Amino acid sequence: MHGRPSSPRGDSSEHPYPPADPGFVCAAVGSILAEHENLLARIRLCFGVDQETFARDALALIEAYAGYVHLLPATSDNYFRQPGGLLQLGLEVAFYALQGTDAHIFSGQATISTRRQLEPRWRHATFIGGLCCELHRALASLIVVDADGNEWPAYLTPLAAWLAEGRVERYFVRWRAQATEARSLGLFALPHVVQPDVLQNLGAGNAVIVPHLLASVGGLPVYREPNVLDSLVRRSLALVIDRNLKASADRYGSPQFGSHLERYLVDALRRLASAEPAWVPNREKSRVWYGNEGLFLLWPQCAADAQALLEADQLPGIPKSADTVLDLLLSAGVAEPRDASHDTWLIQPPGSKGPLDAIKLASPAILWSGPEASLRPLDGTLVASLDLKGTMATTAGPAPPPLQKGQLSLLEAAEPDAVGTLSPSPTGPTPSALASEAAAATTIALKAPMRLNPAVRDALGAIVSTLNGNARAAAACTVSNGIFVPLAELERRGLQPALVIRALGHLHMLVHADAARPPTTSRDFGGAITVGLIVDPRFVTGLDLGAFAIPESPKA
Repeated sequence: MHGRPSSPRGDSSEHPYPPADPGFVCAAVGSILAEHENLLARIRLCFGVDQETFARDALALIEAYAGYVHLLPATSDNYFRQPGGLLQLGLEVAFYALQGTDAHIFSGQATISTRRQLEPRWRHATFIGGLCCELHRALASLIVVDADGNEWPAYLTPLAAWLAEGRVERYFVRWRAQATEARSLGLFALPHVVQPDVLQNLGAGNAVIVPHLLASVGGLPVYREPNVLDSLVRRSLALVIDRNLKASADRYGSPQFGSHLERYLVDALRRLASAEPAWVPNREKSRVWYGNEGLFLLWPQCAADAQALLEADQLPGIPKSADTVLDLLLSAGVAEPRDASHDTWLIQPPGSKGPLDAIKLASPAILWSGPEASLRPLDGTLVASLDLKGTMATTAGPAPPPLQKGQLSLLEAAEPDAVGTLSPSPTGPTPSALASEAAAATTIALKAPMRLNPAVRDALGAIVSTLNGNARAAAACTVSNGIFVPLAELERRGLQPALVIRALGHLHMLVHADAARPPTTSRDFGGAITVGLIVDPRFVTGLDLGAFAIPESPKA
C-alpha cells in the first residue's frame, strides 16, 4: 500500500477486515460512469440541450456526485446494495424527477414571463434534488476505511479525492449499527457536489428555488407554498426503489420489501396533522388523542387517511393493509406495541361510547416539532384498563341502594362461602360483574334485520365476531367505511357469494359506491389482495360509528 504506513506486525489482526472481504477497488470516476452510459444518454435527451450545455449543467454535477460516493452501496442488505448502488440510485431518481418536471408548473402564482425565465432553473434544481436525495447515507449509514484502518473524512473531502490522495488501492465499508435516518446530513455533503456558482445561477431572479432544493435534500419542511420539487423527487425515489426491490427479488432472493416506506408514512402523518381538521388533537370525533400516557392515533382510520394521501401523491408500493402499515411503523420504532401479544391499544376518549382501537406513537415530536409540540395532554387517563383476563374494565356507575338485612343482590347470585353456606353478595356489583357488563357492551357483533336469510346471518355473525380476538387471526377487518368481509370466508362456511350479495343487498347492508357495478371490492388482507364485501358499520354493535365515513342511511 503506497502512502500509508504499514502495520507494525504482518498479521491480519491489525486490519479491520479479514482477507475474505474483497472490499472495493479504487477505480477512476470516468470508468465508473462509463457503466451508466445508456442512462446518461437518456438524461441528456431529457434535458434537451446540446453537448456543451449538458456537460456544463449536468455532467459536471454527475461527475462530482460520482466522485463523492464512488462505489458505495446505498444499503447494506436491501435496495441498491451492490457496489455503485448509491451512484445508480442518485442517477435514476434524478432522471425520473427531471422527466416529471414536464408535467408540472412551478411558481404558479408568478407571471408567464417570470415562469418562462425560472422554468429552466426549476428543472435544473429538480435534477440536483433527485441526484442528491440520498446523499446523507454516505455520512449517516456507513464508515469507509482503507486496509490499515484509516477512515475517510466524509465531511471534508469526496471519497475519490481521498483515495487518490492516499494512493489507496482498495477500501472497505463498515455499516453503522442501528443507524437512524438523518436526511439533513445531506446538506453538509452537498457542497462537494454542487458548487457555489451553480447555486448562484439557480437563485438569480428569485428567492425560492434554492430554499426548496435545500429543503428537499435535507428533508426539511417548506412553508407558505407546496414544494413541487420535493414532491417530484419523493415520487421518483419511491418508484426507483420499488422497481429495484422487485428486480432484486429475482436475483438475490427476498429483499426487505417496504423498508423504504417509513419516511413516506411519517411524512403523511405529519402532513395530515398539520392540515386535516379531523387530526386536530383532543377534539370531538378527532382521530388524534394526546394524554398523559402518550399520543394515540385511531386505527385503522388514520391508516386509511395516510394511504389516501400517499395514493394521491402517486407513490408506488404503498401498502393497502392497515396491518402492514402498522408493521412498518413498529419496525421503524415510530409506534409502540401495547404488549408482546397486542400491537394496538384500547383508548376511551371523552364522549366516546366505548373503547376504540388506536396505535401509540413513540413520541409526540413525530407529528409536531414546532409550537404544537407544547400541546397540553388531557387530564385523566385515555388507555382503557384491562383485567387479568384481558377484558376492559370501566369505571363503575352509581352504586345501587344498600341492601336490607337478609336481602340478596339481584345483580349476582349468592355463592357458597368457605364452609359451604350461602352468603349474601356484597353491596353493589362485583368487579367481575362490571367486567362482564363492560365486555357485553363493547362486544363486536352482527345486528342484522330479522328478514336476513338465517344461513347468511349465522355465517356473517361468526365472521364479525372474530373481530373481538387477535386482529391477525380475524376473518374480517375494519376499513374506513365499514367492515371488509372476504368472499373466501363466506365460501369456507358453505355459502355462495352470489347468495350473500343478494341477501345483504336487498336489505341495504352493503357499502356500495357505484350501484351500476358489483358491490365487491379488492384490498390487501393478510398480505394478499383479496376480493370481498364491505358491510355497513351500522349493522354491527360495539363499534364507534363516529370513526367511520358513514354512507347514506340504509333503507332497511
